[in-house]
Amino acid sequence: MTVTSNPRCLALGILSRVENEGAYANLALRTALNQCDLGRKDRAFVTELVYGTTRMRRACDYLIDQFLDRKVEAKVRTLLRLGAYQLHWGGVPAHAAVDATVSEAPHRARGLCNAVLRKVANHQPSWPTAAVEHSYPDWIFDRLVDDLGFQDALEALVSMNRGARAVEREDGYRQDRVSQLVTELASENLETKTGLVLDLCAAPGGKATALAANGFDVVAGDISTNRVSLISDNAERLGYQFPLVIADGRFPPYRTGCFSGVLIDAPCSGLGVLRRRADARWRITPDALNRLAALQLELLNAAFDLVHKDGVIIYSVCTLTIQETIGVDKALRSLRNPRSIGPLPAPWRPHGRGGLVLPQDLNSEGMAVFIYRP
Repeated sequence: MTVTSNPRCLALGILSRVENEGAYANLALRTALNQCDLGRKDRAFVTELVYGTTRMRRACDYLIDQFLDRKVEAKVRTLLRLGAYQLHWGGVPAHAAVDATVSEAPHRARGLCNAVLRKVANHQPSWPTAAVEHSYPDWIFDRLVDDLGFQDALEALVSMNRGARAVEREDGYRQDRVSQLVTELASENLETKTGLVLDLCAAPGGKATALAANGFDVVAGDISTNRVSLISDNAERLGYQFPLVIADGRFPPYRTGCFSGVLIDAPCSGLGVLRRRADARWRITPDALNRLAALQLELLNAAFDLVHKDGVIIYSVCTLTIQETIGVDKALRSLRNPRSIGPLPAPWRPHGRGGLVLPQDLNSEGMAVFIYRP
């Protein structure tokens, strides 16, 4: 991608990579910002344009399609989305949004872009569905409504269209508040600091380093060299040292009963962290939930063999679906006979035998957690 000092041009290039090449928004954005010479204010503007336009892609398409009478090339559609986002959600004055965005269009398409965006600027849409208005695939909207109820689901989805800042811990690590709450629950329920605690799926290391900061002897593992390198980098930066293990958590290479606690922050659909992962709503598919729930159950079941009889297992997922939370807990009970620890303290909402924080509760990510003894 060509390096540029023009914020809209830079945002357009990043969006084109995300939408047409399958690049991940956060990685493409980071690479572009590292290569540009923009100041802090312009960097923040580029970030808002990229994440905002990516989140609101479906709603942007609905707006611009009302004023298009033919199919347009991919770059032009991306540009129109960028303009529509600025006009309806970005707080950019109409004249600036239209003129500056049109100036980035190919010469042959400038007349079309100018005409469409001027109409979008003056249009007050009547949205056909809430899923279109808030820019989610129908299946995500419908699934969360089924699982949470309409009002809680709508508030969660609206909340995840707004950015939220991570909270800085005492050791300087920036982490979402609800992730910190999971570690606090783990620390409170581990009765002693004399035993080993395993973070089974630890990358990038936020929870493992928090446990180390709380005085626990930690072992951190994950499935690949790259993921374990993320843990290593964060631990080193924060001044923590603990063993790192590259292993598939379904087949952990540890002795039976050798840990006092195991934390499983399992891979999931991520439907509670869509504010942070701007493009995830367009990547995840409904069929992935079956595969992920099966993986989560395997990880959780394996963890039970690793703790001693008085140990604790903490299972967390940054998603809001019943299938990956209450459903996994129910499936576990067909394999094991665990004792659940609960009810969990506020702000955790009762959620089956566990707890749930919705994105609107703390202006944070959404998270579910279950705590067990063997």
